Amino acid sequence: MTLSAQSAESVGSTILKHAPGSPTVLRILLGTQLRRLRTERGITREDAGYSIRASHAKISRLELGQVSFKERDVADLLTLYGVTDPVERAPLLALAKQANAPGWWHKYGDLLPGWFEVYIGLEGAASIIRTYENQFVPGLLQTPGYARAVIQLAHERAPGAEIDRRVRLRMTRQGRLSGENALTLWAVIDEAVVRRLLGGPEIMREQIEHLLAMTSEPNITLQVMPFERGGHAAAGGPFSILRFPERELPDVVYMEQLTSALYLDKTAESEHYIRVMDRLSIQAEQPQQTRRFLERLLNG
Repeated sequence: MTLSAQSAESVGSTILKHAPGSPTVLRILLGTQLRRLRTERGITREDAGYSIRASHAKISRLELGQVSFKERDVADLLTLYGVTDPVERAPLLALAKQANAPGWWHKYGDLLPGWFEVYIGLEGAASIIRTYENQFVPGLLQTPGYARAVIQLAHERAPGAEIDRRVRLRMTRQGRLSGENALTLWAVIDEAVVRRLLGGPEIMREQIEHLLAMTSEPNITLQVMPFERGGHAAAGGPFSILRFPERELPDVVYMEQLTSALYLDKTAESEHYIRVMDRLSIQAEQPQQTRRFLERLLNG
């Protein structure tokens, strides 16, 4: 058995034994292992793509866990990478099958672009999310009224029933903030976020009251970046850093755009954003000061 084959069997068996609930994470774990096998054999993405009748871009998306796997493609790639023993192949082929199972958000598939389905899967499996927002309250901290106002900005022509479903989807995502394996959320928001009037004064008051309540939760840290601090490290726009309990998974940086999103998982890239987030956390009002800031805003 080659070193690569031993790695494939060991990692595949471990993943199956402790498989997390999110199919997105299963895809990323499998993609990471396939990338490791390919690079150990010195095979280019172009050659790997040729073996499964696909482009090098398709191989890149598979290795990043951004698309679903066909078991036949995984089988052909394992053969190309020298993993030919049935015992060694079985865990990874079984993982490919599990990774194609639909997530809880599948029933909202008609509302979700593919690039955002990937994010919801990552969010559902992350143990820590650090995020910076300069326009809206982070989705995980929005009230239903505020969420509706934000959603209507992007879907002004959508019927009421569709808006209702989009709001329910956002509220369902917030379930990650409670329970046995609650997500740790650390959010830095620009002062403009709480100054911008969305949905009317009552909606904003309710939203700010909700933010205050959330700051009392042990797994939530909130900081406001006040206008008086001037320029800061994240002048380029909002982003999130997702960290996972599985050591095999790299941190993922997520940056949403109007009609797409960018996912970065290379160590050098994620470390840059982690340094930016660290600087933001120093520049912004500290959590206790943020509470006082929000209280003054409510009373003012």
